[in-house]
Amino acid sequence: MEAPLLERSSDDIQLIGDDGDYLPARGAKAWWRVFCIETSKLWRIGGPIAFQIVCQYASNSVATIFVGHLGDVELSAFSIAISVVATFAFGFMLGMGSALETLCGQAFGAGQVHMLGIYMQRSMIILFATCVLLLPLYIFATPILKLIGQPDEIANPAGLYTLLIIPQLFSLSVSFPTQKFLQSQSKVGVLAWIAGFSLIGQTFWCWLFINVFGWGVIGATLAFNLTNWIAAIAQFVYVVVWCKDSWKGLSWSAFNDIWAFVRLSLASAVMLCLEVWYFMSIVVLAGNLNDAVTAVGSLSICMNIDGLETMVFVGVNAAISVRVSNELGLGHPRTAKYSVYVTLFQSLLIGILCMIAILATRNHFAIIFTNSENMQRAVAHLSGLLGITMLLNSVQTVISGVAIGGGWQALVAYINLACYYVFGLPLGYLLGYAANFGVVGIWGGMIAGVALQTLLLSLVICKTNWNKEVAQTTERMRKWGGQDTATERPSSDQLPISNGNVVISDKLNL
Repeated sequence: MEAPLLERSSDDIQLIGDDGDYLPARGAKAWWRVFCIETSKLWRIGGPIAFQIVCQYASNSVATIFVGHLGDVELSAFSIAISVVATFAFGFMLGMGSALETLCGQAFGAGQVHMLGIYMQRSMIILFATCVLLLPLYIFATPILKLIGQPDEIANPAGLYTLLIIPQLFSLSVSFPTQKFLQSQSKVGVLAWIAGFSLIGQTFWCWLFINVFGWGVIGATLAFNLTNWIAAIAQFVYVVVWCKDSWKGLSWSAFNDIWAFVRLSLASAVMLCLEVWYFMSIVVLAGNLNDAVTAVGSLSICMNIDGLETMVFVGVNAAISVRVSNELGLGHPRTAKYSVYVTLFQSLLIGILCMIAILATRNHFAIIFTNSENMQRAVAHLSGLLGITMLLNSVQTVISGVAIGGGWQALVAYINLACYYVFGLPLGYLLGYAANFGVVGIWGGMIAGVALQTLLLSLVICKTNWNKEVAQTTERMRKWGGQDTATERPSSDQLPISNGNVVISDKLNL
């Protein structure tokens, strides 16, 4: 029997229409109820994803913390290997894998569950090939780092450490597709558990290899590889064993129309890489300043702190991507729009709190990473810029998730290119070198690029025609997914919830 739209009461407000979409919200009470509903849905998905990604990122930070206590040169060289070379590859792989968010999310919302396993296999094939193409970056890291101006004392050990983390690169070809596959169905609890155990494992391996066996930075790279591969294998096993509805086994269909999928993957990769590489370039530019060891080390510590906050918002990014893609697949334009507005508001509040926390602890948080007083003073000097960056990231990262959920990767890529590389990066170079502001000038100019990008993307969100986006969803799946999707959608009173195994009435009783 069909559930009632709402229980009737004297102050009842009808929120959901007969088609399962929100009715226009009018008045403070209606908006408050929409806010509560969307907050619950967002964090049921985003909470576990944020926890998973924070743990994943913290695993890298754990290795950096252990290495940081070995010495300043070791910290700078290892940070270059992780923050520049590995992040360069990570950004490209994450972007290539993000195409799966668009297709799997919209296919799941449209009831095409059987296609998810084929999409995942297609993504794994593409990502493995991408790893092979990225190998020269790892093999020739030392001469590349010297070519872009890194001093020998940093470039030589960084090149060695980069060679040693090649296995971690290939783990991403399994890890990212399985993550996106599970996220699109809101099966995020298992990802959180795996990430939590991985963080514990990373801490143990680093302690064992560095403090007990005395293997130094080489021990940190070994722990880095081991942790990432254990997590990737655990995710794949869960998909094969416990996802029977969406995983139907290996299929040759994964190779069908693979170039259409590659094109969407490349658009996603360009969009995200322009963001990831932009902040990576700050560390590269700092390596050309006087006292490069202190400049690179202090920036790397700030980037680690910023990265932890960013990973929370990458979780929110993934959650809003799932929400938008699922709702577009279900044919609910107003629900997609309201979920975006609620998420942006909450993310902005979190960003403000993070900025306040950084400014309040500006003279103390660097102690976690280093015993060097000189390095701690350098970090404190940069803390104001770190706080502003964290505030901007709280909005910018979420908007990127909306773009992935809606399939607007190409548009966002153009905006990122103009704001980051035509405006922000040249401005940072001029302020840092021509105006002699050093690291502060480089970072300040690049923050201006992020601010411009955030403003333009906010305007795109405000101008979006969500009804048109719904109409384009089926065409996107046909074009990029390499199949003729059925036009039939699930009934309007059904919507996937956080465990991904059942559906509940979206006609909520309040």
